[in-house]
Amino acid sequence: MFPLMLLLCFLLLPSYSFYFCCSSSSAAAAATITPSAPFNTLLPSDAVSLLSFKSKADLDNKLHYTLNERFDYCQWRGVKCVQGRVVRLVLQGFSLRGTFLANSLTHLDQLRILNLRNNSLSGPIPDLSGLPNLKTLFLDHNFFSGTFPLSVLSLHRLIILDLSRNNLTGSLPVELTVLDRLNYLRLDFNWFNGSIPPLNQTQLQIFNVSNNNLTGPVPVTPTLKKFNIRSFLSNPSLCGEVVNKPCKATPFFDSPSSAVSPPTPLYQDAQSQGILLTPPPQHKHKKVGVVLGFVVGTLILIAAVLCVFAFVKKRREETESKATKCTIETITNSAVNATVSGPDDSSQEIKLEKEVKVPQGPKQHMKSGNLIFCSGETELYSLEQLMRASAELLGRGTIGTTYKALMASQLIVSVKRLDACKTSITSAEAFEQHMESVGMLRHPNLVAVRAYFQAKQERLVIYDYQPNGSLFNLIHGSRSTRARPLHWTSCLKIAEDVAQGLAYIHQASKLTHGNLKSSNVLLGSDFEACLTDYSLIALADISSDDDPDSARYKAPEVRKSARRATPGSDVYAYGVLLLELLTGKPPCQHPHLSPPDVPDWVRAMREDDNEEDRWLAMLIDLASICSLTSPEQRPTMRQILKMIQDIKDRAMVENNKRDAHTGYS
Repeated sequence: MFPLMLLLCFLLLPSYSFYFCCSSSSAAAAATITPSAPFNTLLPSDAVSLLSFKSKADLDNKLHYTLNERFDYCQWRGVKCVQGRVVRLVLQGFSLRGTFLANSLTHLDQLRILNLRNNSLSGPIPDLSGLPNLKTLFLDHNFFSGTFPLSVLSLHRLIILDLSRNNLTGSLPVELTVLDRLNYLRLDFNWFNGSIPPLNQTQLQIFNVSNNNLTGPVPVTPTLKKFNIRSFLSNPSLCGEVVNKPCKATPFFDSPSSAVSPPTPLYQDAQSQGILLTPPPQHKHKKVGVVLGFVVGTLILIAAVLCVFAFVKKRREETESKATKCTIETITNSAVNATVSGPDDSSQEIKLEKEVKVPQGPKQHMKSGNLIFCSGETELYSLEQLMRASAELLGRGTIGTTYKALMASQLIVSVKRLDACKTSITSAEAFEQHMESVGMLRHPNLVAVRAYFQAKQERLVIYDYQPNGSLFNLIHGSRSTRARPLHWTSCLKIAEDVAQGLAYIHQASKLTHGNLKSSNVLLGSDFEACLTDYSLIALADISSDDDPDSARYKAPEVRKSARRATPGSDVYAYGVLLLELLTGKPPCQHPHLSPPDVPDWVRAMREDDNEEDRWLAMLIDLASICSLTSPEQRPTMRQILKMIQDIKDRAMVENNKRDAHTGYS
């Protein structure tokens, strides 16, 4: 009788937290079923695994899993079954927060696809050897830490492996070569060090290990030779034929033996120990001296010839470089004329009037005058290498000018040269303290600040280079081509990315962005939206800035007084940016409308068929409440992020229902 009562209790309860009832004298007791409880034998092992995973990876309860029938788990979001066994678990972009519990998915031995990309999962990647049928593994765009998960090497059916954009460290295992079916391997944007394994998978078509700390020569295998230098960028210590960078030979005088005093000749050593040995004949010493003299003379002659050739070559290279190449040093040491292409693709001439004097002589111990890498960053290049980099002017902003810098090592960075007049209100000590705080911020939706520099009136900030341009260019295009507003799903994705970055700044520090606008939102390698120039406005006096677009991003309480930016003013700018996304119109062209009139104006600008009007209406409402005049009435960025994710979740559910109705899966 007892098992029957337990089974009835299990079937009647609606949530994934199960309780059992038992009664011996009309008293009821309840206990939560956990994967380790002995009565979990009532649940299929796949359901236990999914609930175990959710218990630690879904701290915000984004996965509303309910189990009313024994096989309901096959209908859960992201889950696909075949004959009652889970074969796919796709939870991409579900805003999961938590850890990947060890052994939580080990019973899913029929799992073919595991996709957890674009979440906020942290901690080490657990043992995955219990998934022998796994073919696709996406764990990218999270916060996983620890070393490369060696258990992956046992997944011999693996075709796709993506661990990019995490915080993984340590070396890459040489045994990666055993995954002979790999077609796709991405390990970029981590902290891996050591050498690259000699990969020889003939089917490998996509490969990327850029933005790590890998060192040494790249193995010259037929597989690795297929990929261009972009697959290896931002690993300054890599060298070899594949990356077109010669490896430096170890200098002779750096060998350990050079630091050791020369050994005592055998004859003298033997005599000191009382051992009688016949001394070597003197005529042999003469022969050795002649040979040594000849060798030394020849070497001196060869060295002289090489020095002459090197001098001539250096002079020729310097002449050519001065004639054809612009460097960061020439930009910062003298006034130059440069041409910059604006959003309209027209050219305007800019003259840099300020002369920068970079300190010469021995390296100082004080921070001023040196290139300072932010907390935890590896010193991948020197100030001299940066100053000699080829420079391309990208544009001018509110507080400075930005350049693309290509170094001799093929590393590309963005260098922002701050306006000396506007930032003169900030002392050297205050600048260093502020940049240390800004440099500690790390998030997938922030362009990382890697280093900074200051000397006298000169201040530089070095960022990661983003190859796909700005959100401004994406929205507005050029004047020669009339840009159409982005589809609402693209607007939603960008709005979520920007909200993620802003929410992180507000929560992880006491900082604000302070200068949010579409030109300060860059598109990363996967076209994710990433914030740049965050928190730099606090260093400058911008009271004289008369850019109409920048002014429209400012909240009323900041615009009408000398108050500094606040989280509330960031929210206001976010609302303006969201309207810019939805309408394709820059802020200077936004009319002054009351909130009830905003939806009609947005729809008129979009000129679409209103197919997804309710989702668009939700985004318009969100933009309106963000742009309220009173800062107390605006939501926080965390609340905004939750609203966006709710819109996305509801849209996804409806799309899934529609796909099921029309027969698509």
